[in-house]
Amino acid sequence: MQNRTSSQSDWLRSYYFTRALFSTAWISAAILFRGQALSTALLLVIYPLWDAVANLIDARVNGGLKANPSQTLNVAVSVITTLAVVAAVSHSTYVVLAVFGAWAILSGLLQLYTGVRRWRAYGAQWVMILSGAQSALAGGFMISRSLGAAAPTILDIVPYAAFGAFYFLLSAIWLVVAAYRKAHA
Repeated sequence: MQNRTSSQSDWLRSYYFTRALFSTAWISAAILFRGQALSTALLLVIYPLWDAVANLIDARVNGGLKANPSQTLNVAVSVITTLAVVAAVSHSTYVVLAVFGAWAILSGLLQLYTGVRRWRAYGAQWVMILSGAQSALAGGFMISRSLGAAAPTILDIVPYAAFGAFYFLLSAIWLVVAAYRKAHA
């Protein structure tokens, strides 16, 4: 059991670092291409699609989809969100931001649940729990912004992605420190 827990902890560190790196790259691209409609649309579609793929891979590595119902549901929510963004991107930036807001709420609550479920086995999940809760709150903010007068842009989603990158990086570092302490105890 100890070896399996260590292996899964190693996986989580790599997974969290990868998620932080992806989000950082996405933010950079969003800022760089913010005025280009096709690039912006592609970035808006890629973000929830990446989340679906990442959750699918993580669930499979950690026992499969049946053993990880919150991630399985998160995969479905992110795929539906991707399809909704594809439809919304040609309609209105207000609708796109509302879709991202609804997704942030749902995926945040599912991430919070996954963090709670993983707490005992891996530790360092308080960051993912906090991230999930903040994601849900950010979703509410995005929805309120989507109802405002100012036309939303991809830059309205950048802070959400930045906090996600920060939390994934912090979780990865926390697991590295925990593994170091355990190895040298």
